[in-house]
Amino acid sequence: MNGIFIIAHAPLASALRQCVLHVFPDCGDAVQALDVMPNMPPEETLAQARILMRQSGMPQTLVVTDMFGATPCNVAQKLIDGVHSKLIAGVNLPMLLRTVSYRHESLEALISRAMIGATQGVIQVAVTAPQNQARRARNDQELRDHQQ
Repeated sequence: MNGIFIIAHAPLASALRQCVLHVFPDCGDAVQALDVMPNMPPEETLAQARILMRQSGMPQTLVVTDMFGATPCNVAQKLIDGVHSKLIAGVNLPMLLRTVSYRHESLEALISRAMIGATQGVIQVAVTAPQNQARRARNDQELRDHQQ
């Protein structure tokens, strides 16, 4: 099983972890979070990240950060080794939920799943009913959906 390590600007990492645990309460051991505080030196953040990664005890870890080029990502780049740990920047909740769902797959497969979850989770939502979708005719089953 792979570990998932979220490194992001405070309080995003912890908030994303809490969202994941809301949906998957049994995966607490597999998901770590490190909030990067605005006044903390990158060296201290890296030291904390190394401690958390060691404590997780996972053989492989997918590290996700909020934004490429920012401190969390720069720290994560120094943390990963490219073999047992890999990095994706641009984390979002759909990515994390998909990643947790497939955390038993290989690290390479997990990266693919994460990227698909991230991109498929970003959609424009119309304010009104979509123009290209016909409305369904009401049927008897619709009235009883609550009874399923």
